[in-house]
Amino acid sequence: LKLKLGNSLKAARTQRRLTQKQLAERIDTSQSRVAKMETGDRSVSIDLLIKSLLAIGVTSKDLGKIITKPIKKVA
Repeated sequence: LKLKLGNSLKAARTQRRLTQKQLAERIDTSQSRVAKMETGDRSVSIDLLIKSLLAIGVTSKDLGKIITKPIKKVA
């Protein structure tokens, strides 16, 4: 779940042409923490990932789609 949220965060951030530093400033954290969030690091909470997605304009409906989307299995 963290990996899905992290990947979605990176996609949403780059789509909005925000740097990691700009996102970090919006959510009152560090750039290195944003980098960890985008890679699904174990130390990052799901709450922070969701807060970050919402802070850059991802809707709760989109968030639901991210969470419920099946993970693609690699053969």
